[in-house]
Amino acid sequence: MNTYLLLFRGGDGQMATQSPEEQQAHMQKWFTWMGGLSEKGLMLGAEPLHQTGKTVAGKDKVVSDGPFMEGKEMVGGYLICKADNYDAAVKIANDCPVLEFEEGNVEVREIQVMNM
Repeated sequence: MNTYLLLFRGGDGQMATQSPEEQQAHMQKWFTWMGGLSEKGLMLGAEPLHQTGKTVAGKDKVVSDGPFMEGKEMVGGYLICKADNYDAAVKIANDCPVLEFEEGNVEVREIQVMNM
């Protein structure tokens, strides 16, 4: 099996318009989805990310507040999982609750093995 990183973007705007009950129901879908992956031994870790951060750029290592991008591009969280191949990782991503929102998306990236 290979290791994949799933990056979640979008959904914050639509979730903000939901009632507390709708938000709780949506979060329960996240817990159910991640719990299922964990029970299958496929989930290695997952965390939401704060909306604020810092950016270190260039050879001068300039530090600035960030991230500065449109809300729909902001990474809201990540999940690291095991899958046999990209198709299997994409299948896992297809069940992600962020995809209930029109602007929600999941980027699937295989993590390269570094033999150090």
